[in-house]
Amino acid sequence: MNLMNFQIIDFLKEVLKEDIGRGDLARELIPNRLINAKIIAKSEGVVAGIEYIKKFSYLADVKFDFNFDDGDFYKEGDVIFIISGNAKDILSIERSILNILQHASGIASNAYKFTKHAKKLKILDTRKTRPLLRTFEKYASKCGGVTNHRLGLDDCLMLKDTHLATFKSITQAIQIARNSIPFTTKIEIECETLQQAKEAISAGADIVMCDNMDFETIKKVVEYRNKNNPSILLEASGNITLENIKEYENLGIDAVSSGAIIHQATFKDFSMKIENV
Repeated sequence: MNLMNFQIIDFLKEVLKEDIGRGDLARELIPNRLINAKIIAKSEGVVAGIEYIKKFSYLADVKFDFNFDDGDFYKEGDVIFIISGNAKDILSIERSILNILQHASGIASNAYKFTKHAKKLKILDTRKTRPLLRTFEKYASKCGGVTNHRLGLDDCLMLKDTHLATFKSITQAIQIARNSIPFTTKIEIECETLQQAKEAISAGADIVMCDNMDFETIKKVVEYRNKNNPSILLEASGNITLENIKEYENLGIDAVSSGAIIHQATFKDFSMKIENV
């Protein structure tokens, strides 16, 4: 079993602990027999959560027969997978399985919409995730075709306006950072103005975020980057939605990031139907 499996299993244990608590009150009432159950889609979208659901077989007397992989498209009425096993176990984990599938598929389906609306850009998610669900939610985002932005504060150094307020200048902040962070770590600077972006580019940032800039300012940042340091990556962020993301495609930037990919996603609808009872 690889490390990722252990991490997922630990997550699933906490999920079951939350739902089952001191014990499933219905468990003793249910006959001790083998059954099959179908998970059926009640809408269409992009499926996600399969890699997590597979690991329930380590924790319960169940087996799965999957018809879809993470990232696949499904339509209303499709049987996503079949669960076989002890009726007691299947019914005890039913809600946990559905919650994972619904939550992850909702994010993956929303993420796909973003990539579909702006095919020329790299689409990034953000750290705007629910507490303790970041790995899970970013996994779901990736299933929908989005590229993960940093996973945490230890993954790429991003200096935002609140950080920069503690330094004399952007140049000073980058110089200090270069002497303290690991050699392989990138530095991203959040810039709200053209002047800030020029300074960050001149000081050798690896990534410059154009935060809440209008299109004309972004174009000027792109022009300056291209003339002075074309290896620097440019990311646009701030109030980027499905309605306006396409307008960023031809600005010359490398990527856009949007918290809406995750925090504006809604659960997809699935149900479980029991057979062989």
